[in-house]
Amino acid sequence: MLDITIKDLAQATAAQIIAAGSGRVSGKTVIDSREVEPGALFVAFKGERSDGNRYARAAIDAGASAVVLSDAPEEGLSAYAEDRGAALLRAADDDCESFLIDLSAWERDRHPEWLVVGVTGSVGKTTTKDMLAAALSPSFRTHATKGNYNNLIGMPLTLLNAPEGTEALVLEMGMDGLGQISRMSRAARPALAVITNVGVSHLVYLGTREGIACAKAEIIEGMEAWGSVGPALVLTSANDYTDYIVRKFAIPANVMPLTVGTRPSDDVRQTDLVIHHDARTHAELAFIDGGTVSLDLPIPGTSAVLDAMLALSVARLAGVDAAAAAEALSSMELTAMRLDVRTSPSGVRVIDDTYNASPASMASSLSVLASMGCTGRRYAILGEMLELGEDEVQMHACVGAFAAALDLDMIVCVGGPLARAIAEGARTVGFSEDALLVFDSVSDALTALVPVLCEGDVVLAKASRASGLDAFVKGVLA
Repeated sequence: MLDITIKDLAQATAAQIIAAGSGRVSGKTVIDSREVEPGALFVAFKGERSDGNRYARAAIDAGASAVVLSDAPEEGLSAYAEDRGAALLRAADDDCESFLIDLSAWERDRHPEWLVVGVTGSVGKTTTKDMLAAALSPSFRTHATKGNYNNLIGMPLTLLNAPEGTEALVLEMGMDGLGQISRMSRAARPALAVITNVGVSHLVYLGTREGIACAKAEIIEGMEAWGSVGPALVLTSANDYTDYIVRKFAIPANVMPLTVGTRPSDDVRQTDLVIHHDARTHAELAFIDGGTVSLDLPIPGTSAVLDAMLALSVARLAGVDAAAAAEALSSMELTAMRLDVRTSPSGVRVIDDTYNASPASMASSLSVLASMGCTGRRYAILGEMLELGEDEVQMHACVGAFAAALDLDMIVCVGGPLARAIAEGARTVGFSEDALLVFDSVSDALTALVPVLCEGDVVLAKASRASGLDAFVKGVLA
């Protein structure tokens, strides 16, 4: 938690002091005035929909020790702040994003005792982040990214709001362009890092998968050892860009690479896998040094096991007992809307995976649907994927073809032209027209499907968040 003088705050971030106030900030860092608590720092972002500068007075009234503006202060605000003992600053170049990154770097310097773990990847980084936090918890008081706070605003907020007594910090790092993960990594300075995979998410911004690989590899740029631990990078051996990242980025930076998967050379290797009818997953794992561990996960699928293996590899590097880490994974809580299996009052099991989607995660979730025990019918409710670039139509068609090749009873496509591309891909490989439905809206899909879903059916809902399929899940579970 932040504890800094106003003078040091300005020096660390090049912010301009307008009113010095009481001279110190000691508390949370927030960007929503409704979250201000006494002693907090309120950073006023100016966005397209809301201007945080307009809420400076409200933040001061709520007890903020300091307010950082991204615009010139309104008339009388400086005197208002001084009268109430609050500091008022203006971010350098009116750039609150850089302000937060710079301040998080200052806070990181204040805590050399922290073990920092960074995680990025095209698919699975939030699940892996949750698993890393769980796997480290037997040995460390761990603080991790909440929800999807993984960008140039969310990551520094996570770091700045680490509770007193934190020993390990797990930071998810996302991006939609080059240079962003580099800035986060240089501020957070992780000793250990994970790249879950290199897929096709964000092709619209980066153009090629090689560009995506380079952007993910930026996590290496800020890495440094924590005592005798690291710097070390853990990746999946099966991803086709793993060797590229290792040779071009990890080895030249003197970062030790390790892999997980099914190969004898992997640091953690899967030797057996069973997906139970209740959607739990059991796996037997072997370590390269000869140890073994049994793993039981509260979510289904081979991709979940792979994420857990990444977490176990990191935990072992940090000195956590493998059996204790595996036990912690068995009872962990996952971020909502990611392979979250729930049952409706009528007995329909719903796999809620509506937070995000890419072709790779679509294939993974569809494989989970096809492998789960089912006494009724299997439905795939698929929406559109975003940020895929110029080949988005072909990628949606490939998802449809992949779904058609599985043992599914119904494929339901929801949305506009890209949803229709999924349907066309299924048709192309001969999926029955009688088992293929297309709806323009979530409400239309709910109206048609809720009356026919029965006890024992399993329904997967999968799409990018903007597609709104979370509303479909809520409708089925109501």
